[in-house]
Amino acid sequence: MSKKEKEEKLVEEEETKTAEDVKVEEKKEPSLEDQLADIKKQLAYTAAEYANYRARSAKEKEQTYTNAKGNVVKEFLPTIDNLERALSQEGEDFEALKKGVQMTVDQLMQTLNKIGVEAYGESGDTFDPNLHHAVMHIDDEKLEENVITDVFQKGYKIDDRVIRPAMVKTAN
Repeated sequence: MSKKEKEEKLVEEEETKTAEDVKVEEKKEPSLEDQLADIKKQLAYTAAEYANYRARSAKEKEQTYTNAKGNVVKEFLPTIDNLERALSQEGEDFEALKKGVQMTVDQLMQTLNKIGVEAYGESGDTFDPNLHHAVMHIDDEKLEENVITDVFQKGYKIDDRVIRPAMVKTAN
């Protein structure tokens, strides 16, 4: 093979490679329409995932709420059982009835403490408008300023959240 033939063959191979490389490059770079279609698919997939996430979160929230209500009711059931037993008793023994009611109230307060509810409002405490609702006021020189003299209704709170303010009478 002559030198000229070798050069022609090399040029021909180069041209062939270049044409093949162009075909490969065309395959590597998708058209704008293909890119747009891929982006639309990704967007649709993301939107579907988000919708599934929202539905799953709402369902979990509802289950958590239902479970919490069930747990609270479960804590009160023994107290209800004791009240039903007290009502089913025959006889007119007032002291026994009073003792049974006191035991039931004690059990109810224990149940409230278990679920994080705290009772507050005692005579002698300092009046706090965030925790107490003053329904009466007296002036008494023997007592300090803003002192609770009587509690008409106890207050209840969970952590720092007031469920019901204490209804009180204050002095000075």
